[in-house]
Parts: sequence; structure tokens; C-alpha cells
Amino acid sequence: MTQPTRQLFGTDGIRGVAGESPLTKRSTHLIGRALGHDLIRTNPKAKAVIGQDTRESSVWIADCISEGLAAVGVDVHSAGVITTPGVAYLARSRGFAAGVVISASHNPWTDNGIKVFSGNGFKLSDERELAIEKEIFALLENPSAADDTALRVPAPSLPGEAELRRAYIKSLAASVSSDLRTLRVLVDCANGAATAEAPELFRSLGIQATFVHIAPDGKNINEGCGALHPETLGKAVARAGGQFDLGVTFDGDADRALFCDANGRVVNGDGVLLAAARDLHAQGKLKADTVVATTMSNMGVEIALRNSGIRMLRANVGDKYVLEEMLKIGATLGGEQSGHIIFRDGDSTTGDGLLTALRLMDIIVRGGKSLAELVGDLKVLPQKIQNVRVREKIPFTKVPAVQAAIDAAERELDGNGRVVVRYSGTEALARVMVESESEEKMQKLTSGIASEIQKALGV
Repeated sequence: MTQPTRQLFGTDGIRGVAGESPLTKRSTHLIGRALGHDLIRTNPKAKAVIGQDTRESSVWIADCISEGLAAVGVDVHSAGVITTPGVAYLARSRGFAAGVVISASHNPWTDNGIKVFSGNGFKLSDERELAIEKEIFALLENPSAADDTALRVPAPSLPGEAELRRAYIKSLAASVSSDLRTLRVLVDCANGAATAEAPELFRSLGIQATFVHIAPDGKNINEGCGALHPETLGKAVARAGGQFDLGVTFDGDADRALFCDANGRVVNGDGVLLAAARDLHAQGKLKADTVVATTMSNMGVEIALRNSGIRMLRANVGDKYVLEEMLKIGATLGGEQSGHIIFRDGDSTTGDGLLTALRLMDIIVRGGKSLAELVGDLKVLPQKIQNVRVREKIPFTKVPAVQAAIDAAERELDGNGRVVVRYSGTEALARVMVESESEEKMQKLTSGIASEIQKALGV
């Protein structure tokens, strides 16, 4: 029997334009109620922690979700502005039944989203999200079923409980044993959630950090900065002319990080996976000599890992699915090219940009090698990604012209490259990715497939 398809939850929670369905004040209140019912069914005394990024809409969405949770009897605690992995940490370490994050990650400030972690710090399963969705739709169809009697009244979501944020910062600081005081680092906080924790964390460890894009105004999150624009960081480090050993840049909710070396060359998640995998392998801590990446990771990192005696498995795109594969095989390390890196030699349950930055700096200090030296042998195959906005997400196997274009591209590459065509889990987009040693061939094949998708499914 076919598994029912989720309509609200994508690969990274619920996401959309703030103020529009499903992110109106009424619907977010009902989402809070539906989640609350899910929690109190198994724990009548359930507590939840909520956190948010710096978008101007995050405040009222967090307040509405909190009111919905509290209305059905859930005790809500707010951590205020905090990273997504910070909420996951608090959920699993403080006895909360769930952690809720209000963020749209790397999306523009006009968007927002809702991510939910269970009490063990893991993102909810697809099945549980589907069950919550059913109740949300039932409440939307019959609003009178949600009476206005509040069992609890939550405090405003901002400023939140400072002690919760401090606990997260202390846990990160305790995860590194090396002396990082010699490192000179330029840090781009993307005017996002990292602005609330990164400065205190880095300074507590004595890192010689210079921070940029740490003045959020509700509308400048990710604007020309952060992990969405790593070239901004790279140019700044290069202009500094040897003033920095490396740069680190986060996305809006800081669950991922990208880097650049002392010369300003950008190093993405593939490079971080390579450096971390080799380090863990050398210590005998890389279980089964295996790393979990995704279909989007470059063939170059797969080859470099293989040359180091490390196998790479590919999961579906989304750190949620990387983690599922890691848990299935017991892997220590996994991640995405976009910068989500999951370290399971500790207690991490999701990608954490701040932790990734500390772990990479620790590798640099212990090994006495610069970031450029750590990834110097990584030969990246040219990779072209083209997005096509679609009106509906029909499986490509059911669209003959599109499938024929994909098959023809794979035949032409003949094993000397890859074709990946998939739908975005959070947006109405089809993503076409082609890798090839020939840039001309890569461009031609990408455009050809994208053109067929546009003709068949385009807006």
C-alpha cells in the first residue's frame, strides 16, 4: 500500500511565506495545538522548549505556537533566539518532550518555518509528522473544535530564558579539548541565530575571532552574507592578506557551516567531511571506515575518501535522511555538501554549525595542518545545478520526455559523471545536477533536462 504523502512537512519541517497559509496566526496556533495533543497523549505533564531565529516574523509565530501548545496543557519554555541544534540539545538534555524551532534557515526573511524535534533530540519521523498533519487539517476544517479555554498561558517568547542558551554554549565549549587560542578566525553570523551564541562561545575558548554580520534587524538575515553567500567571506579573508587562518560562515539557523582557507578559497561540506573522516579514521574512531553523504556530494570527495581507505554511502538529500542512514549502519560521521555535518561520536542528533566549526578548528590545531593542506588533494569535478520552478511534483518516471532526457544524459556520461534530478523538499522546485569532467557537456546536459522539466511541469 502506498504511504500517504505529507502536505505540510517537507524534509526540514513546515516552511512558507510568513503570514500566508500555513503560516498565518490562526494556522500556527492550531499547529501548536496539534503538536501539543500529540505530546500529551503519551505524557500528560509534557514540557516543550521553543527557539527562534532573527526574522521579524519569528516572534509572533513563536508566540502563536507557544499559545497553542499551552492551550492544551503543555508547559512551554522559550530559549529565545538560539540555533536549531541548540533547541535539539536542550530537548534531549533537559527532559523536554519536544523542541520547536521557528526558522526558515537560509531562505529570505519573508519566509519562515517550523521544525520539531522529539524529546531525544531527533527530528520527528515521517509517520509522526503525517499524524500531526491530519489533526492540523481537521482543526483547520473545523476551528470550533479548538476551544479558547487555555489550560496554561505561556510567557512571551522573547527574550527567553538566558540560562537555557548558556547551557548550550557550555556544552559546545566542553566538546573541545585542544587549545584553540592560536587561531585567527573571521566569523560570518549571517545576521541570524548564530549572533546569539557564536561570540560568547568563541571568546570563552580564547579564539581570536572577528565577527561580521552580527546586527540582525529582522530583515537582513542571509542578505548577501552567511552560508548562502560563502564567497562574501572568502573575499573578505583574501582581502585581509594573511590576517586570518580561516573563515567560517553559518546559515540563518546555524545548523550548517561553510569555511574558507587563509587564501579565501571556499571549502564546503564535502571538504569538511573529508577532513573529519580522515581525522576520525586515523584515531580508529570511524566506525566501519564509512561516511554517509548524499546524492549531491561531489564524486571528487568519494574518490579522495576511497584513496584514504574510507567508504562513502549516499543517502537522500536532507540531514534528516543522512542521520537515518547513519543510525541504520551505526556510522560515526555523515553530512551534506551544503554544510550539515553530523558527528555521532558524541551525542549530536542533527547538524550543528557551531560544533562543526569547533571540530574543524580542533583538527587543524591537533594536526598542525592548515585547512588548505587538509583538503589539498580534493579534486572537485565540475558540477552544475539548475533549479526549475514547478506547478506540481510528478515523479519523473511518469513524465516520459523528462525521463528520456535523464536516460540520454546518463548514457552520454557513460560512468564519467553523474546525473541527479530531484524535487526540493521545502520548495516547489525541481533541481537538476550534472557532474562531468567536461564543463561543456555538463552545461549542455543540465540545460537539456531542465528544459524538458520546464516544458512539462514548469510554472
